[in-house]
Amino acid sequence: MFTTSSIIDNLNQSEGLEYKKLCRSLKITKKSDKDKLDIALKALETLEIINKNEDDEYTCTKDSNHILAKIRCSSKGYCFAVRDKNKEDIYIKENLLNYAWNGDKVLVRIIKEGYRRRSPEGIVDCILERSNQILLSRVEIINNDIYAIPIDDRILSKIKLPKADKKYIYNQENKNIVKVEIDRFPIGQVEGLGHVIKELKLNDNEELDTDFVLSKSNIVKLGNENLIESKKIEKRERIDLSDKNSYLFKSWNSDNSPMLPMIQIEHGKNRNTKLWIHTNNLAERVELNTKKSLEIFFNSFESFPMLNNWQNYLSEAIRNTSKFNLGEKNEAISLCLHLNSDNEITEWSFNLTKVRCSLIVGNDHTEALLSRKSKTRITSRLLKPIKEFIEDLDKILEIANSFRQRHLLEGKVEIPSPLNKIDSLNEFYIHNPAEYSKGYFEPLKKEDCQTFLSPLLHEANLIWYKHSNQYGLKSAGYFSKELDYINANEIIKYSEFVGNELELNEDGNLSFSQVIRLCEDDDKKRILHKLLINEFQENEVSLISKNTYNDESEKLFISPWTIPGYDFINLINQYCIFNLITNGKKSKKNTINEINILESNSLKLVNWDIFNSSISKNIDTLFNNFVIDKFNEYKNKVSQYKSNMISIKKVRKAEKSLGNIYNGFILSVQSYGFFVEISELNVEGLVHVSTLNNDWYEYRSRQNLLIGRKSKNSYKVGDQIEVKIIKVDILKYQIDLELT
Repeated sequence: MFTTSSIIDNLNQSEGLEYKKLCRSLKITKKSDKDKLDIALKALETLEIINKNEDDEYTCTKDSNHILAKIRCSSKGYCFAVRDKNKEDIYIKENLLNYAWNGDKVLVRIIKEGYRRRSPEGIVDCILERSNQILLSRVEIINNDIYAIPIDDRILSKIKLPKADKKYIYNQENKNIVKVEIDRFPIGQVEGLGHVIKELKLNDNEELDTDFVLSKSNIVKLGNENLIESKKIEKRERIDLSDKNSYLFKSWNSDNSPMLPMIQIEHGKNRNTKLWIHTNNLAERVELNTKKSLEIFFNSFESFPMLNNWQNYLSEAIRNTSKFNLGEKNEAISLCLHLNSDNEITEWSFNLTKVRCSLIVGNDHTEALLSRKSKTRITSRLLKPIKEFIEDLDKILEIANSFRQRHLLEGKVEIPSPLNKIDSLNEFYIHNPAEYSKGYFEPLKKEDCQTFLSPLLHEANLIWYKHSNQYGLKSAGYFSKELDYINANEIIKYSEFVGNELELNEDGNLSFSQVIRLCEDDDKKRILHKLLINEFQENEVSLISKNTYNDESEKLFISPWTIPGYDFINLINQYCIFNLITNGKKSKKNTINEINILESNSLKLVNWDIFNSSISKNIDTLFNNFVIDKFNEYKNKVSQYKSNMISIKKVRKAEKSLGNIYNGFILSVQSYGFFVEISELNVEGLVHVSTLNNDWYEYRSRQNLLIGRKSKNSYKVGDQIEVKIIKVDILKYQIDLELT
């Protein structure tokens, strides 16, 4: 089904489309769908968003006074249209939303300019794309009619249901939430219509948690029929390294977790080494050159953990033919790094290879290797069976540590991952070496072997940015918003954690790493880490091309390609590398000497277009802002899902401890109360100010505390207090506490 957004996207990608061509682009054949398209086109013309030229071609209006934005609503009823590029948000009154819901993509017109500290005000003229096709709702009877009332109080509409759905009326005891499919969105004076497709009785039924959280995050649970299938790869010349030892570092426990690359080491003279990174050759097996393929990816751009397994964005067939299995030969797309005796990278090259997995390295292996008192003695029962591999593994761990130390010296920051005390969430807390949206590193841990993959893959991904940028090739990746210093005013709020040995720079700022060092108590340090994480903004993927930024950009950009089984960005970057290897021009016409464009020493010698027009066109269909925006939208949903999945499991754990009393730390203070972490359970809850009935408490934002007017009792970040769990809300992931 087409959307208003898809109409505009198609018109934006052309200089003009006739009606028939537009129908073909939108895959519209039925008369009923054409009637709907006619209505949409007429409305867009009336709003002067599109126009029809003298050749009867539709085009987007240039210099339109409409602004593309997303609606963001709060539970208190405030609504804003959020613009890109850090522009000011536009305030939208509820009666001017025109039934736009939280998360919808819209076109907004400013009707009142902002002044002083007031935001500009606007009106929603057109809803381009709906974020919700399925609503989680309670069923209620209103004036003898059946309605779905969204549990998300940021959605300001109710949906009329058929009489048959009366059987799903909400029962507090069962917590029977329903999934409602929208048949017609509300418009003008016409009510929205829908029907119940599934009932979720959440009370004491944890098996439904995944379905509930996925639906709340607007993620569709995919079957294998919704995914791209594998294609046969062509026979190509490859470097045969299958007689060499290659190692797969794996901490994830699920059988269908994302495929990971292998590491191979070659020891040379004078402690020089070659480090090979062998990646699964998905770019050879996935059809990426058709519009149909892209449309399938729009349903799922990323793999993510569920409770017992993963939802993968690629089919089982592709994964089975591409993953590295112990003792089996596989085709790979590889990067060879040449390292000197100080483990510094001196040169590199990209290659097609044939490899074999010699050992799957687990957490028990890295723990045993790094716990030895002497490298010359092998006494561990875990190490004796792998005695022949130990020299290689020691060198790989050494290189990983060297790379990480250099990253930290360059100003990168390490923050440990939060503790986990809920077994069903283990896969969520294992380090993900493909995750680059956080903006900080997790420390290397011998108990998690995948942490040692990260420094190696980080360098490989930096190298692809450097290599592709030098050749003027497109790539997609993350721009690192570095955070070397944080404002001292923020630290003063957390003074209970860090003591008073503060040394500020001339701007009144404090080194990020210095803050962490000043905190000595382990419990407080762990809580401080949680607070400091909030200083980092989630990084989004952006398109990268030559001269996008200045010379410093090679330190700030990273173009991931080493784990293509994890997400679409790794896949398309690997696809570009694969085309560089197989289709890249080695020299100019009429030039006798070929240059090896796969090697680092060629970077300054190339002054021609690497790809011909056909290959460039294929790559442009993947590397464009429309696709990247879709990816970021999906990634935000996945991020929300992961956070919500952790939250609901913590609430489930607290639910079993209702009425119990625990010690806890105050994490943060707000005007309405303060949040407390119960370390024993590893859950957080709210002590609402209304429960502090022994005094009237005033919130002081500068000191970040609540203080009683009469008693002068205060509650501030870092205070240790005793609390009781009094209530939990599964639907809102909330835990309510009170002081004892």
